[in-house]
Amino acid sequence: MSNLMSWYQGRSLRERRLILVMLALLVVTILSAGVIRPVRDGLASSRERYATAVVRLGEVQREVAQVKAIQRARPSPIEGPLPDAIRTRADEAGFTLTTLEPDGNAVRIAIATAKPGALLGWIATLEADGLLVDATTITGNGDGTVSATMTLRGREA
Repeated sequence: MSNLMSWYQGRSLRERRLILVMLALLVVTILSAGVIRPVRDGLASSRERYATAVVRLGEVQREVAQVKAIQRARPSPIEGPLPDAIRTRADEAGFTLTTLEPDGNAVRIAIATAKPGALLGWIATLEADGLLVDATTITGNGDGTVSATMTLRGREA
């Protein structure tokens, strides 16, 4: 250390001032690069993560509200035999079932002729009432009507 002090004392006044300015700039650079910039970057990153978390929280809360609304509006299970419930609903909607075959816990039905809009509306009503459509095939008859085969299942409680 004494060698460094004697070296510094051996410099002219102007050189000593330049060395002091250089050391001050070195300290400022080290503080800026080693402390200030990482802290600023960390704060910016934290703000971004916080904003993302707030958005995700809002999305999750919205989805939870939707799930709760669905659970509140969930239809009750079908009472009585499933084929009878399907036949009753088809008769109420004005559809004539050409076939109605129970298949375990599902029922296969066929409708020979129906208006497309009325048929799709009826299917939506069935699903809202707790009857799920497992499979459906709808084909055009060429006269503005369609024929359909469906496999329906009751929603579990």
